[in-house]
Amino acid sequence: MTMIIGWDLGGANVKFASLENGRVAHVAQIPCPIVPERTKFDSAVDAALPLTSSPARHAVTMTGELSDVFNDRAEGVAYLVDLMEKVMSGQEVNIYAGSVGFLTPVGAKRRVMEVASANWHATAVYIARDHAEALLVDVGTTTTDLTPIKGGAIAARGATDAERLTEGELLYTGIVRTPVMAVAHSAPFRGRVQRIAAERFATMADVWRLTNELPDGADPYPAADQRGKSLEESAARLGRMLGRDSGDTELAEWVALARHFAHCQLAEIEHAARGLTERDGLVQSAPVIGAGCGRFLTRRLAKRLGRTYVDFGDLVNAAPQVRELASRCAPAVAVALLASACEAS
Repeated sequence: MTMIIGWDLGGANVKFASLENGRVAHVAQIPCPIVPERTKFDSAVDAALPLTSSPARHAVTMTGELSDVFNDRAEGVAYLVDLMEKVMSGQEVNIYAGSVGFLTPVGAKRRVMEVASANWHATAVYIARDHAEALLVDVGTTTTDLTPIKGGAIAARGATDAERLTEGELLYTGIVRTPVMAVAHSAPFRGRVQRIAAERFATMADVWRLTNELPDGADPYPAADQRGKSLEESAARLGRMLGRDSGDTELAEWVALARHFAHCQLAEIEHAARGLTERDGLVQSAPVIGAGCGRFLTRRLAKRLGRTYVDFGDLVNAAPQVRELASRCAPAVAVALLASACEAS
Protein backbone atom coordinates (compact mmCIF):
# COMPACT_ATOMS: atom_id res chain seq x y z
CA MET A 1 0.00 0.00 0.00
CA THR A 2 1.32 3.45 -0.93
CA MET A 3 2.30 5.71 1.95
CA ILE A 4 -0.11 8.61 2.28
CA ILE A 5 0.87 11.99 3.68
CA GLY A 6 -1.81 14.48 4.65
CA TRP A 7 -0.94 18.18 4.58
CA ASP A 8 -2.69 21.17 6.12
CA LEU A 9 -1.14 24.36 4.78
CA GLY A 10 -1.97 27.18 7.18
CA GLY A 11 -0.91 30.80 7.18
CA ALA A 12 0.90 30.40 10.50
CA ASN A 13 2.16 26.84 10.18
CA VAL A 14 2.31 23.76 7.99
CA LYS A 15 1.11 20.46 9.46
CA PHE A 16 1.53 16.97 8.07
CA ALA A 17 0.62 13.41 9.02
CA SER A 18 2.13 10.23 7.59
CA LEU A 19 -0.15 7.24 7.23
CA GLU A 20 1.44 3.80 6.98
CA ASN A 21 -0.81 0.74 6.46
CA GLY A 22 -3.79 2.66 7.78
CA ARG A 23 -1.99 3.75 10.98
CA VAL A 24 -0.98 7.32 11.76
CA ALA A 25 2.77 6.93 12.13
CA HIS A 26 4.12 10.46 12.35
CA VAL A 27 2.64 13.94 12.81
CA ALA A 28 4.47 17.27 12.89
CA GLN A 29 3.85 21.00 12.77
CA ILE A 30 6.30 23.46 11.24
CA PRO A 31 5.80 27.22 11.92
CA CYS A 32 5.90 29.45 8.87
CA PRO A 33 8.53 32.19 9.10
CA ILE A 34 7.03 35.50 10.24
CA VAL A 35 7.77 37.37 7.01
CA PRO A 36 5.39 39.25 4.67
CA GLU A 37 6.33 37.06 1.72
CA ARG A 38 4.59 34.10 0.11
CA THR A 39 7.87 32.19 0.13
CA LYS A 40 7.24 31.58 3.84
CA PHE A 41 5.16 28.60 2.70
CA ASP A 42 8.05 27.29 0.62
CA SER A 43 10.34 27.53 3.66
CA ALA A 44 7.92 25.67 5.94
CA VAL A 45 7.29 22.89 3.41
CA ASP A 46 11.03 22.57 2.73
CA ALA A 47 11.59 22.18 6.49
CA ALA A 48 8.91 19.49 6.65
CA LEU A 49 10.11 17.39 3.72
CA PRO A 50 13.12 15.80 5.47
CA LEU A 51 10.69 14.50 8.11
CA THR A 52 8.58 12.67 5.51
CA SER A 53 9.22 9.61 3.34
CA SER A 54 8.89 9.18 -0.40
CA PRO A 55 7.47 8.07 -2.68
CA ALA A 56 4.06 8.82 -1.27
CA ARG A 57 0.61 9.98 -2.23
CA HIS A 58 0.01 13.50 -0.93
CA ALA A 59 -3.43 14.70 0.18
CA VAL A 60 -3.55 18.45 0.73
CA THR A 61 -5.92 20.85 2.44
CA MET A 62 -5.31 24.47 3.32
CA THR A 63 -6.21 27.75 4.99
CA GLY A 64 -3.06 29.60 3.94
CA GLU A 65 -4.75 31.06 0.87
CA LEU A 66 -6.27 33.63 3.24
CA SER A 67 -2.84 35.04 4.07
CA ASP A 68 -2.45 38.70 3.17
CA VAL A 69 0.64 37.86 1.11
CA PHE A 70 -1.89 36.98 -1.62
CA ASN A 71 -4.20 39.41 -3.39
CA ASP A 72 -7.18 37.04 -3.17
CA ARG A 73 -8.13 33.40 -2.55
CA ALA A 74 -7.68 32.36 -6.18
CA GLU A 75 -4.09 33.56 -6.17
CA GLY A 76 -3.45 31.86 -2.82
CA VAL A 77 -4.94 28.53 -3.85
CA ALA A 78 -3.02 28.54 -7.13
CA TYR A 79 0.27 29.34 -5.38
CA LEU A 80 -0.11 26.62 -2.74
CA VAL A 81 -1.27 24.02 -5.25
CA ASP A 82 1.65 24.82 -7.55
CA LEU A 83 4.06 24.71 -4.60
CA MET A 84 2.98 21.23 -3.56
CA GLU A 85 3.06 19.93 -7.11
CA LYS A 86 6.55 21.38 -7.61
CA VAL A 87 8.18 20.10 -4.42
CA MET A 88 6.67 16.61 -4.65
CA SER A 89 8.62 15.94 -7.86
CA GLY A 90 6.14 13.85 -9.80
CA GLN A 91 4.53 12.15 -6.80
CA GLU A 92 0.72 12.04 -6.79
CA VAL A 93 -0.86 15.17 -5.30
CA ASN A 94 -4.59 15.39 -4.58
CA ILE A 95 -6.25 18.55 -3.27
CA TYR A 96 -9.20 18.34 -0.87
CA ALA A 97 -12.23 20.34 -1.99
CA GLY A 98 -14.82 19.80 0.74
CA SER A 99 -18.02 18.16 -0.44
CA VAL A 100 -16.54 17.80 -3.94
CA GLY A 101 -13.88 15.42 -2.61
CA PHE A 102 -10.34 15.20 -3.97
CA LEU A 103 -9.26 17.01 -7.12
CA THR A 104 -6.18 17.04 -9.29
CA PRO A 105 -4.01 20.17 -9.02
CA VAL A 106 -5.47 21.44 -12.31
CA GLY A 107 -9.01 20.79 -11.12
CA ALA A 108 -8.34 22.43 -7.76
CA LYS A 109 -7.39 25.74 -9.38
CA ARG A 110 -10.75 25.71 -11.16
CA ARG A 111 -12.71 25.12 -7.92
CA VAL A 112 -11.16 27.78 -5.69
CA MET A 113 -14.12 28.31 -3.36
CA GLU A 114 -14.41 24.58 -2.62
CA VAL A 115 -10.66 24.23 -1.98
CA ALA A 116 -10.20 27.40 0.08
CA SER A 117 -10.15 26.75 3.85
CA ALA A 118 -11.72 23.31 3.54
CA ASN A 119 -9.60 21.74 6.29
CA TRP A 120 -12.45 21.83 8.86
CA HIS A 121 -14.61 19.84 6.43
CA ALA A 122 -12.07 17.01 6.22
CA THR A 123 -12.02 16.59 9.99
CA ALA A 124 -15.83 16.68 10.20
CA VAL A 125 -16.31 14.11 7.41
CA TYR A 126 -13.94 11.73 9.17
CA ILE A 127 -15.79 12.19 12.49
CA ALA A 128 -19.22 11.72 10.85
CA ARG A 129 -18.25 8.23 9.66
CA ASP A 130 -18.43 6.90 13.22
CA HIS A 131 -20.62 9.46 15.01
CA ALA A 132 -24.23 9.97 13.98
CA GLU A 133 -24.44 13.10 16.13
CA ALA A 134 -21.68 15.23 17.62
CA LEU A 135 -20.34 18.74 17.88
CA LEU A 136 -16.79 19.00 16.57
CA VAL A 137 -14.88 21.88 18.14
CA ASP A 138 -11.38 22.65 16.85
CA VAL A 139 -9.73 25.41 18.89
CA GLY A 140 -6.47 26.50 17.30
CA THR A 141 -4.01 29.34 17.62
CA THR A 142 -6.16 31.78 15.65
CA THR A 143 -9.66 30.41 15.07
CA THR A 144 -12.27 28.06 16.46
CA ASP A 145 -14.30 25.80 14.16
CA LEU A 146 -17.64 24.50 15.43
CA THR A 147 -19.19 21.84 13.21
CA PRO A 148 -22.45 20.08 14.12
CA ILE A 149 -22.89 16.52 12.88
CA LYS A 150 -26.42 15.17 12.51
CA GLY A 151 -27.62 11.91 10.98
CA GLY A 152 -24.05 10.87 10.26
CA ALA A 153 -23.47 13.92 8.05
CA ILE A 154 -22.15 17.45 8.38
CA ALA A 155 -25.02 19.73 9.43
CA ALA A 156 -23.07 22.97 8.96
CA ARG A 157 -25.00 25.54 6.94
CA GLY A 158 -21.91 27.40 5.83
CA ALA A 159 -19.23 26.18 3.45
CA THR A 160 -17.06 29.24 2.80
CA ASP A 161 -15.43 31.26 5.56
CA ALA A 162 -17.90 34.10 4.98
CA GLU A 163 -20.88 31.76 5.29
CA ARG A 164 -19.47 30.03 8.36
CA LEU A 165 -18.79 33.37 10.06
CA THR A 166 -22.39 34.33 9.31
CA GLU A 167 -23.73 31.07 10.74
CA GLY A 168 -21.59 31.16 13.89
CA GLU A 169 -19.70 28.05 12.78
CA LEU A 170 -16.36 29.87 12.54
CA LEU A 171 -15.07 32.16 15.27
CA TYR A 172 -11.92 34.19 14.87
CA THR A 173 -10.71 33.43 18.36
CA GLY A 174 -7.80 31.18 19.30
CA ILE A 175 -5.57 30.56 22.29
CA VAL A 176 -2.39 32.16 20.91
CA ARG A 177 -2.56 34.81 18.20
CA THR A 178 -5.90 36.46 19.04
CA PRO A 179 -5.41 40.00 20.42
CA VAL A 180 -6.84 40.44 23.91
CA MET A 181 -8.84 43.43 22.65
CA ALA A 182 -10.83 40.98 20.49
CA VAL A 183 -12.30 39.08 23.45
CA ALA A 184 -13.35 41.99 25.70
CA HIS A 185 -13.75 45.77 25.72
CA SER A 186 -13.52 46.21 29.49
CA ALA A 187 -12.17 44.42 32.54
CA PRO A 188 -12.44 44.54 36.33
CA PHE A 189 -9.42 45.93 38.14
CA ARG A 190 -9.14 46.92 41.78
CA GLY A 191 -12.84 46.91 42.38
CA ARG A 192 -13.82 48.90 39.30
CA VAL A 193 -14.54 48.09 35.67
CA GLN A 194 -12.43 49.98 33.17
CA ARG A 195 -12.11 50.14 29.41
CA ILE A 196 -9.12 48.47 27.77
CA ALA A 197 -6.88 49.71 24.98
CA ALA A 198 -7.83 48.88 21.41
CA GLU A 199 -4.24 47.97 20.60
CA ARG A 200 -2.42 44.69 20.06
CA PHE A 201 -0.41 45.08 23.23
CA ALA A 202 -1.11 41.52 24.36
CA THR A 203 -2.46 38.29 22.90
CA MET A 204 -4.35 35.33 24.32
CA ALA A 205 -1.03 33.48 24.56
CA ASP A 206 -0.17 35.90 27.38
CA VAL A 207 -3.52 35.23 29.03
CA TRP A 208 -3.26 31.44 28.94
CA ARG A 209 0.42 31.59 29.93
CA LEU A 210 -0.53 33.54 33.06
CA THR A 211 -3.27 31.02 33.93
CA ASN A 212 -0.67 28.25 33.47
CA GLU A 213 -2.78 26.50 30.80
CA LEU A 214 -0.96 27.29 27.56
CA PRO A 215 0.13 23.92 26.10
CA ASP A 216 3.83 23.34 25.51
CA GLY A 217 4.86 24.25 21.99
CA ALA A 218 1.59 26.03 21.18
CA ASP A 219 3.19 29.48 20.89
CA PRO A 220 6.22 29.54 18.55
CA TYR A 221 5.43 33.09 17.41
CA PRO A 222 7.02 36.37 18.58
CA ALA A 223 5.27 38.16 21.43
CA ALA A 224 3.33 41.32 20.62
CA ASP A 225 6.21 43.51 21.86
CA GLN A 226 8.92 41.17 20.50
CA ARG A 227 10.13 40.55 24.06
CA GLY A 228 10.31 37.40 26.16
CA LYS A 229 7.60 35.04 27.37
CA SER A 230 8.12 34.86 31.10
CA LEU A 231 5.13 35.34 33.40
CA GLU A 232 6.42 38.80 34.28
CA GLU A 233 6.75 39.81 30.63
CA SER A 234 3.27 38.48 29.85
CA ALA A 235 1.93 40.44 32.84
CA ALA A 236 3.61 43.59 31.52
CA ARG A 237 1.88 43.19 28.17
CA LEU A 238 -1.47 42.56 29.86
CA GLY A 239 -1.00 45.59 32.08
CA ARG A 240 -0.44 47.73 29.03
CA MET A 241 -3.94 46.79 27.89
CA LEU A 242 -5.20 48.71 30.95
CA GLY A 243 -2.79 51.61 30.51
CA ARG A 244 -0.80 50.38 33.46
CA ASP A 245 2.69 49.12 34.28
CA SER A 246 3.17 45.62 35.59
CA GLY A 247 4.78 47.04 38.72
CA ASP A 248 1.50 48.74 39.65
CA THR A 249 0.40 45.57 41.45
CA GLU A 250 1.41 42.02 42.35
CA LEU A 251 1.64 39.21 39.80
CA ALA A 252 -1.38 37.51 41.41
CA GLU A 253 -3.59 40.42 40.37
CA TRP A 254 -2.44 40.15 36.77
CA VAL A 255 -3.21 36.43 36.89
CA ALA A 256 -6.72 37.29 38.11
CA LEU A 257 -7.08 39.70 35.20
CA ALA A 258 -5.93 36.96 32.81
CA ARG A 259 -8.63 34.68 34.20
CA HIS A 260 -11.23 37.33 33.35
CA PHE A 261 -10.12 37.43 29.71
CA ALA A 262 -9.96 33.62 29.63
CA HIS A 263 -13.56 33.50 30.86
CA CYS A 264 -14.61 35.96 28.15
CA GLN A 265 -13.09 33.81 25.41
CA LEU A 266 -14.72 30.62 26.67
CA ALA A 267 -18.06 32.42 27.03
CA GLU A 268 -17.94 33.44 23.35
CA ILE A 269 -17.29 29.87 22.26
CA GLU A 270 -19.97 28.52 24.59
CA HIS A 271 -22.54 30.98 23.24
CA ALA A 272 -21.86 29.82 19.68
CA ALA A 273 -21.85 26.14 20.67
CA ARG A 274 -25.21 26.40 22.45
CA GLY A 275 -26.70 28.17 19.47
CA LEU A 276 -25.61 25.40 17.10
CA THR A 277 -26.70 22.49 19.31
CA GLU A 278 -30.12 24.10 19.71
CA ARG A 279 -30.41 25.05 16.04
CA ASP A 280 -29.73 21.49 14.89
CA GLY A 281 -31.44 19.76 17.79
CA LEU A 282 -28.45 17.64 18.79
CA VAL A 283 -29.46 15.05 21.38
CA GLN A 284 -27.90 15.50 24.80
CA SER A 285 -25.95 12.27 24.37
CA ALA A 286 -24.15 13.71 21.33
CA PRO A 287 -20.56 14.28 22.46
CA VAL A 288 -18.30 17.27 22.01
CA ILE A 289 -15.26 16.14 20.02
CA GLY A 290 -12.17 18.23 20.61
CA ALA A 291 -9.32 19.00 18.24
CA GLY A 292 -6.61 21.65 18.05
CA CYS A 293 -4.03 22.93 20.52
CA GLY A 294 -6.82 24.58 22.55
CA ARG A 295 -8.59 21.33 23.45
CA PHE A 296 -8.29 22.15 27.14
CA LEU A 297 -10.93 24.81 26.44
CA THR A 298 -13.11 22.29 24.62
CA ARG A 299 -13.02 19.92 27.59
CA ARG A 300 -14.27 22.78 29.76
CA LEU A 301 -16.89 23.64 27.16
CA ALA A 302 -18.21 20.08 27.12
CA LYS A 303 -18.61 20.16 30.90
CA ARG A 304 -20.52 23.44 30.72
CA LEU A 305 -22.78 21.99 28.05
CA GLY A 306 -23.36 18.85 30.12
CA ARG A 307 -21.96 16.67 27.32
CA THR A 308 -19.38 13.91 27.09
CA TYR A 309 -15.96 14.97 25.82
CA VAL A 310 -14.16 12.85 23.22
CA ASP A 311 -10.63 13.63 22.03
CA PHE A 312 -9.94 13.44 18.30
CA GLY A 313 -6.65 11.64 18.95
CA ASP A 314 -8.51 8.76 20.56
CA LEU A 315 -10.49 8.22 17.35
CA VAL A 316 -7.51 7.41 15.13
CA ASN A 317 -5.26 4.37 14.89
CA ALA A 318 -2.04 5.74 16.35
CA ALA A 319 0.43 5.05 19.12
CA PRO A 320 -0.38 6.86 22.39
CA GLN A 321 2.61 9.19 22.00
CA VAL A 322 1.37 10.26 18.55
CA ARG A 323 -2.20 11.06 19.58
CA GLU A 324 -1.47 14.46 21.14
CA LEU A 325 -0.06 15.83 17.88
CA ALA A 326 -2.75 14.00 15.91
CA SER A 327 -5.34 16.00 17.83
CA ARG A 328 -3.47 19.28 17.32
CA CYS A 329 -3.11 18.56 13.60
CA ALA A 330 -6.53 16.97 13.06
CA PRO A 331 -7.16 18.22 9.48
CA ALA A 332 -3.82 16.84 8.25
CA VAL A 333 -4.59 13.49 9.88
CA ALA A 334 -8.18 13.47 8.61
CA VAL A 335 -7.29 14.31 5.01
CA ALA A 336 -4.74 11.47 4.98
CA LEU A 337 -7.33 9.04 6.34
CA LEU A 338 -9.94 10.17 3.82
CA ALA A 339 -7.44 9.72 0.99
CA SER A 340 -6.66 6.23 2.29
CA ALA A 341 -10.36 5.36 2.29
CA CYS A 342 -10.66 6.54 -1.32
CA GLU A 343 -7.70 4.39 -2.28
CA ALA A 344 -9.19 1.34 -0.58
CA SER A 345 -12.51 1.76 -2.34
